[in-house]
Order: sequence, then C-alpha cells, then structure tokens
Amino acid sequence: MRLINKLLSAARNIHFQSLVGNGIMSVFGMLTVAILYRALSLTDIGIYVFFMTVLGLIDTIRSGFLTNAFIKFYSGTEPKRANEVAGSAWGLAIAITVVCIVLNVITFFASRYITNESIILFLKYFSLISIATLPSFMANLAVQGDKRFDRLLWMRLINQVLFTGSVIVLTILKKSTLITVIWAYIGSNFIASIVILFLGWTKLGTLRYFSMDSFKEIFHFGKYSMATSVSSNLFNVTNTFFINFFIGPAGLAVYNLGGRLIQIVEIPLLSFAASGMPSLSGYYNQNKKEEMMYVMKKMVGMLTIVIAGIAVLSIIFANPVILLLGGEKYLHTEAPNLFRIFMTMAILYPADRFFGLTIDVIHMPKINFYKIIVMLVINLVANYVGVSIFHSIYGIAFAGIFPMLFAIIFTYIPLNNYSKFNFWSVYVVGYKEVILFIRQLYSNLTGKEKAANY
Repeated sequence: MRLINKLLSAARNIHFQSLVGNGIMSVFGMLTVAILYRALSLTDIGIYVFFMTVLGLIDTIRSGFLTNAFIKFYSGTEPKRANEVAGSAWGLAIAITVVCIVLNVITFFASRYITNESIILFLKYFSLISIATLPSFMANLAVQGDKRFDRLLWMRLINQVLFTGSVIVLTILKKSTLITVIWAYIGSNFIASIVILFLGWTKLGTLRYFSMDSFKEIFHFGKYSMATSVSSNLFNVTNTFFINFFIGPAGLAVYNLGGRLIQIVEIPLLSFAASGMPSLSGYYNQNKKEEMMYVMKKMVGMLTIVIAGIAVLSIIFANPVILLLGGEKYLHTEAPNLFRIFMTMAILYPADRFFGLTIDVIHMPKINFYKIIVMLVINLVANYVGVSIFHSIYGIAFAGIFPMLFAIIFTYIPLNNYSKFNFWSVYVVGYKEVILFIRQLYSNLTGKEKAANY
C-alpha cells in the first residue's frame, strides 16, 4: 500500500505528468507517421511534410506571441492579475486568428495561379486550421500556467486519438490521400476544441477582464518572443525548402523520417521545458534568483545525461527503428544515418533550449531574437556549403551543429552576467541530481525511508 501511495504521489508530479503527456503525444504521432509512410507514396509524403512545415511556421506566429508572454505574466500572480492576463491573451489570440482569416480569403483565390501542390494546399486551408485549434491552444496555455499537467495530458490524448483514429480509418477504407488526411487533421482539432470548451479549460470567460494595458504588455513582450520563435522555426523551413527544391520531395520524405525520430529526445525536453517554465517564472517573479538558476542548471544537466544515454542506444539500433517506423523501403536510404547524426547532435539540445528559455524569463527577449537571426544566417550558409560539398541531405544534417554551438555560447554570456556560474557546473549539478533521483527511487521501491545522501 505504501508503494502504491508513493507511485500515486509521483504520478501527481508536474514533471511526470508533462513527460507522460508528451510521451503519449509522441507515441500516437509515431503511429500516425508509420501509417502515412506506408499509405502514401514517397512523393506525397514529401508534399505532406512540406505542407505541415509551412503550416507550422504560420502557427508559430500565434504561439510565439502568446506562449512565453502568457506564462511569464500569468504564473505566480494574484487571481485578479491572472484573469486580466488570460483575458488579454484571448483578445490577442482572436485578433491574430482574424488576420489569418482575412489573409486566407485573399490567398484562396490566388492559389489558382500557383502550380506547386504543397503551396496550393497551404493557401487553401491554413485559416481553417487556425480556427479549429484556437480553443485548444488557449487551454494549453491556461493549464500550463496553472501547472495542471493532468489536464494537458487529457487534452493531448483527446486530440491525438481523434487524428490517429481518423488516419487508421482512412487507411482501412483505402481513402488515404493528401486531401483526406488534411481534412482529418482539421476535423480532429475542431472536435477536440469543442470538447475542451465544454470542459471549461480554455478560460474563455476571462475575456470580460480584458485590459488594454495587459494586451499591450503581452504584445510588446510577445513580439520579440514571436520573432524569436518564427526565426527559430525558419531553421526547419529553410532545411525543408533546400531539400524540396534542390533534392526533391522524395529526399524530403527520407530526411523527415530520420528527423522525425528526434521526438525520442523531444519528449523529455519539451516536457521539462513546459513544466520548468512556470517554475523559472515563479522564482523570477518572487525575486529568488539563486533558486531560479539552480532549476535551470538541474534541468540542463539531468536532461543532457538522459539524452546522452538515449543517443547511444539510438546509434546502435538505428536500422531496426527505421524499419519499424518507415518500412523496408526506407532501410537502405540515408534515413538510418540521419537518425544517428540527429541523435548525436541532440546532446546539446538541453543547454540550447533552457539557456534561451531562461533568457526570456529574466526579461531579455531581444537577446534571443538577435541570437536566432545570427543562427539563421549561419544555418543558411552552412546549408549551402553542405549541399555543395556533399550533394545530398547529409550536408543539411551536418550543417545544424554550427548554429547550435553559437546559440549556447551567445546565451551563456548574458546569463553568466546575470548570475555568475561556470558552464561545466551545469553538468555537475545534473549528475548529482540524477544520482540523488536514482537513490530516492531505489529507496522508494525497496521501502527504505532512509534519506539518500551524496
């Protein structure tokens, strides 16, 4: 009984809930990808990847404006202030959606003059997706700000089950085409948003607390975060454009398969970023600098150790993983080696992600913006040189290491000025925290209550 109580207590931990939520999302996502890679042709998969990549860039405008700004101004505040921030964020989200609708009316008619199928699909459908995902998106912000990651888990489960289920049904009925898959995506998001609205998790009622001052505050902070997020997303977009137009849609399908598996790393990374952002913001808003910096070090150090272990296993078992996800036709392509390259580079992800996140928390979004602009230039140059040398998608893959190294160095400098710390101490803290976690886990599982010491 004691063990059960401890397991239930662990299940209520926000980091655990966030991890499970992202894990479930990733499992369903992998299942969907595995089905689509078998149901659609190599070229159609490439077109689908291109469409979703460009769509992701547009969606980043909304998430960039609102996500970090909402959590920063919402977390750890009084109820009155929290309602004002939530209502004002809703106002900004609606304004962005209206702009998308107006633009889509224009682009819908312009699409008849374009021959690229990926662009045509995007120009026809992007505002429908913005409308369908709006309530879910706002609920996502609200539950993160309230640290209700149990709700976030249910939201993701509802959405992903609907989409994956739709894809399975389409495949069984032999109706899987680019258009039907896109409509399944729109429909599943629309139904999920309706369910979440009825559950009352969106904080739509806070619109009555809308404040122009808070609206402007979110907008002015968010414009830098948005620019940073959009610029960051441009890495994937530029890679996609380079491959699509220099190598072809088939090459894009192979590249995406190798890169898709990076979700193995993104699961813990996104989970701890989502649950760690409110903690970092809470400490900052309460003027607890040392506690905030320690949380950052712990997150970076622990995740780096975990990802390094995952990377080793991924390098060894790359071939069977690609066979399982994409099928035999991808086994003798570049996909397995791309997977190995991406997983090795992923060891640097925690430092890049959490240094940038902390820069936003301490109210220096301009630094992240300038960082991303320089990174984008480095990435473009590296992509061009890489394709020129390798004449394959390997050049694009290897190019990614250079902007990432720059990002870590560029964000470390202002963080060190804000609160002095040795870069390598991050990994020392992470190692100690991992050992402590293992000892505590062993103690819990064996029923020993003796405190674990270093």
